[in-house]
Amino acid sequence: MEYDVVIVGGGPAGLASAIRLKQLAAERGREVSVCVLEKGGELGAHILSGAVMDPRALSELFPDWKARGAPLNTPVSEDRFLFLSETGARATPAFMLPKALSNHGNYVVSLANVVRWLGQQAEALGVEVFPGFPAAEVLYNDDGSVKGVATGNMGVNRQGEPTDAFQLGMELHARYTLFAEGSRGNLGKQLIARYELDKGKDPQTYAIGIKELWEIDPAKHKPGLVVHTAGWPLDASTYGGSFLYHLDNNQVAVGFIVGLAYQNPYLSPYEEFQRYKTHPAIRGFFEGGKRISYGARAITAGGLQSLPKTVFPGGALIGCDAGFLNVSRIKGSHGAIKTGMLAADAAFAALGEERRHDELTSYPAAFAQSWLHEELHVARNFKPWMSKGLYLGTLMTGIDQILFRGKAPWTLRHKHADHECLRPASEFTPIVYPKPDGKLTFDRLSSVFISNTNHAEDQPVHLTLKNASVPVNVNLATYAGPEQRYCPAGVYEFVKTDAGQDRLQINAQNCVHCKTCDIKDPAQNIVWVTPEGGGGPNYPNM
Repeated sequence: MEYDVVIVGGGPAGLASAIRLKQLAAERGREVSVCVLEKGGELGAHILSGAVMDPRALSELFPDWKARGAPLNTPVSEDRFLFLSETGARATPAFMLPKALSNHGNYVVSLANVVRWLGQQAEALGVEVFPGFPAAEVLYNDDGSVKGVATGNMGVNRQGEPTDAFQLGMELHARYTLFAEGSRGNLGKQLIARYELDKGKDPQTYAIGIKELWEIDPAKHKPGLVVHTAGWPLDASTYGGSFLYHLDNNQVAVGFIVGLAYQNPYLSPYEEFQRYKTHPAIRGFFEGGKRISYGARAITAGGLQSLPKTVFPGGALIGCDAGFLNVSRIKGSHGAIKTGMLAADAAFAALGEERRHDELTSYPAAFAQSWLHEELHVARNFKPWMSKGLYLGTLMTGIDQILFRGKAPWTLRHKHADHECLRPASEFTPIVYPKPDGKLTFDRLSSVFISNTNHAEDQPVHLTLKNASVPVNVNLATYAGPEQRYCPAGVYEFVKTDAGQDRLQINAQNCVHCKTCDIKDPAQNIVWVTPEGGGGPNYPNM
């Protein structure tokens, strides 16, 4: 199939790009063919975010978004920031909070529902949207430029053989292909390596965000309340914190973020999240409530220092596939929408000049002149400071953000990739986590159940190993098998063979597509590849 522009990923960046292309075509009286491929069974199925949304970019895309019924229904009514000790909580006065932590004018949203709404707008403009069709392979022209993508074959069994349900994948060719797969995109990762887009850049750094959606007692519900915390249950040397957002309909989104540069292989982000909910300042929100959904997703957190070159012959990286999240604000959807629009502007201009398969250089040039670049420049030192520990990081971030207003005459660097930071288990004491009570805290498998995760039982395993001996000989021997703990879905477990030997069992059907294993595996031996279309989680309101 031939298109002017193929977009890989139906999230905020991909849909904003598709919409912008169609808007420009309508304004100029031209025809531009655009398609969006989405690996989830429907738009929004794989979208997971906090989320407090800054509507700035959305207002540029649709100035009349309110009249169009965009699901931004709950304006932020109050900001709270708490430093937690094991038994206490200390609130930070508003005047001491950096501007980045002020959410006045923002909205508490379900980003999945915002994406579904964006999908409706895109289809109304004539964008062809194909949910359930993951892009599994990048196609190249003879000159090395990107020609398009191929979707994966359907109906293949675990041995790689076609079944009765076999369906051959499609090739989609385009003059330009935009990659909007979200954090640690499978194809984006390949493109960065092939074209050396990260040459001269700092290593990218990530976090894992784990989230639950609760329906709570109406008497405890405060629409628009935004609570962030730092400190307990993490130690002062481990980067992370929590969010707790009150939506409408007595719903609360609660989540926990852990930077994936942590050193202790016994640390379990999932158990730390469960433990966090038991804090005296937090548990009261949830007692008597009901947990209704669960999910997890990696967060691209390196900022400007780690931002790769975003263009290559035949295409571009947009949104979190490149890494436009403002980690100091814990916000990425406005950056995704903005970069999608900027890339669309560049692609539309190139199409008008009858160009194809070259570099859309006007896209990074426009980004460099944009308000988003200014915002990320102000935030550039937040993550490097906070990685130096909670107390020093908080002090220096305050100086950087309040005294210098983000314009300090220095830029700190990220020096190590996250997987390089894990240290041998012999240097640490195992962490004993409390058993779940089934009311406030839960085990992994009951959590995966309410994420509506499903993969065809007999399809090829999409969590691949470069070397099958590494999990036992390296990860288990040196790091006490950290994949058992950093995976928030119970995908990895070490079991004994009949001969009493250890082996790694991969329960791929549990995978919620968070990509943490692809990032944190110390040997970089685990490679996440695209599973059969429509598989994975199906988030209703996340």
